[in-house]
Amino acid sequence: MKRILAATLLSLAVAAPHAVAADTRLELPLQELIDSPQAKAAGIDGSVRFYLAGQSHPAVASRMGEDVSNKKTNGVGKSDVESCNWVALSVLKAFQEKAKSMGANAVIDITSYFKKNEFRSATNYECHAGNIMSGVALKGTYAKLK
Repeated sequence: MKRILAATLLSLAVAAPHAVAADTRLELPLQELIDSPQAKAAGIDGSVRFYLAGQSHPAVASRMGEDVSNKKTNGVGKSDVESCNWVALSVLKAFQEKAKSMGANAVIDITSYFKKNEFRSATNYECHAGNIMSGVALKGTYAKLK
C-alpha cells in the first residue's frame, strides 16, 4: 500500500509542473474577431471602433487617455483559439463600455500588453493559452475620431 501511495505521489510530482506550465503564445486576427457573430453576441455593437497600432484610422479630434484591460478566462474544455477569442471579446467589451462612458468613439493604437511586454501588430492581438486559463491584455488610447 505504501508503495502504491509513493508511486502515485511521485507521478503527480512529475506531472504537475507540466499541467500548470503550459503557456502557448498565439497571434490571432483582431478584425476577424470583431466582425464575427460571436462579437455581436458578446455585445460588441460597432458604436466604438478598434484600431491596432499601425492600422490607419480617421483623423483624431481628441485623445482621452490611455488604458489597459487585462482579462483571463477558463480554458478548460475549449480550444486555445476559442478561449483566446472569448477572453479578447471580454477585453474589447470593457474598452467599449469605458469609451462610451467617456464620450469616445474609438480605441486607437492598441497593442498587446501581456505581463507588461508590448507586442505591436497592425492585424493581430496576442493571447497566452494554458491548460487551465487563457489571458489577453491590451493597451489602447480612447479617442474621438472625426
